[in-house]
Amino acid sequence: MRLHDLGPAEGSKKSRKRVGRGIAAGQGKTAGRGTKGQNSRSGGGVRPYFEGGQLPLVRRLPHMRGFTNIWRVEFRPVNLNRLADFAADSEVSPETLAAAGIIKKATDRVAILADGDIDRPLKVKAHRVSKNARSKIEAAGGAVEIIEA
Repeated sequence: MRLHDLGPAEGSKKSRKRVGRGIAAGQGKTAGRGTKGQNSRSGGGVRPYFEGGQLPLVRRLPHMRGFTNIWRVEFRPVNLNRLADFAADSEVSPETLAAAGIIKKATDRVAILADGDIDRPLKVKAHRVSKNARSKIEAAGGAVEIIEA
């Protein structure tokens, strides 16, 4: 077998229909377009999205408003009451929070918020800490370290 012997399987390719080549060809005269009307003319037919004068779907749907900020940085909020699971003097970081199941991934950026109280000293490492959360952690004898990302 040579490269020039290769070809499609017998009967797998149909030759195209040559319309408008005389009455005897079976697709002569009107060439399968019917008689008269918009679709029988050359360049005939309706434009895309035209629905016969009915308000088109693209105009019936509301526009997407606003925009998406491609530089947005997502933070996973963690409130102080979620830190009650950690032992005193332990370190709270994105890795330990992910291991405890409080956040999904250790690579997520974490923001510590002040909802709830803390009764034990903890060493908190997070990407953001609210002012009230920082004061509550330090009042309990803990320390706060900001992770630069």
